[in-house]
Amino acid sequence: MKTINDVFLTYKQSLTTIYDPQETEAITLMVLTELLNTSKAAIKAFGDRGLTLTQQEELNNILGQLKTGKPLQYALGYAEFYGLRFLVNPSTLIPRPETEELVQWALAYGTGHQNILDIGTGSGCIAISIKNNLPDAQVSAIDISVDALNTAKENARLSGVEINFIKADILNLKSEIEIPKSEIIISNPPYVTLEDKKLMHRNVTDFEPNTALFVPQDDPLIFYKAIANFALTNLNEDGLLFFEINESLGRETARLLLDKGFKDVEIRKDLSGRDRMIRASKP
Repeated sequence: MKTINDVFLTYKQSLTTIYDPQETEAITLMVLTELLNTSKAAIKAFGDRGLTLTQQEELNNILGQLKTGKPLQYALGYAEFYGLRFLVNPSTLIPRPETEELVQWALAYGTGHQNILDIGTGSGCIAISIKNNLPDAQVSAIDISVDALNTAKENARLSGVEINFIKADILNLKSEIEIPKSEIIISNPPYVTLEDKKLMHRNVTDFEPNTALFVPQDDPLIFYKAIANFALTNLNEDGLLFFEINESLGRETARLLLDKGFKDVEIRKDLSGRDRMIRASKP
């Protein structure tokens, strides 16, 4: 009978070309806690615990996916974000910790009865987390992808919140699409350049949706320009604009907003000390 310790060994041997040993151990631990529905402490304490054939099959299935480079969250079908669980799939980005920091920053300025808009919602993690913490706010979210919107709608249902989801392309907005004016606009738009792509792990570049990640090398702020222009007319008086940003383009993003007349522009570092978010006030 295979044991928990056997699984750690098998995963370590099988994933050695993709992840370093510490990452592999963390991944294995997460898979086991999910499939066995137990704590990390219990997994570590009872390494000689035997596994059923069904559990072994599930572990082998997930390992097979991980060996292709598929991210763990896609293999499991979910990701944790801001205390909630979100369904994820290749039509949505995997929510990341730095985006939690962006949400936390925006929530510090959010109040009930505000209109809040999330642009490029993907899995819906930003909009749903904000609504979950500001239940009286009216939260809307737009995305160009029908598949992403369907995932976001299901995530909203599972989290028990109501979001106004809208299919729209921020780079080519149709005049007939009604998008509410807002006190806060927040976005984690595509910002990865082709040069950045060369440095990224293939479990991102090969599996996560390219349309949600990459921008032209010669126009890396294309989405920031479009959203800033939109915000000039769709933010209410004294409204705030929040962005997640490319850490190497903080100054350029700030200059873009200042040139468009935004005030009180502030860049904030994430917990790793990188320039990863920016806030600005409507002129």
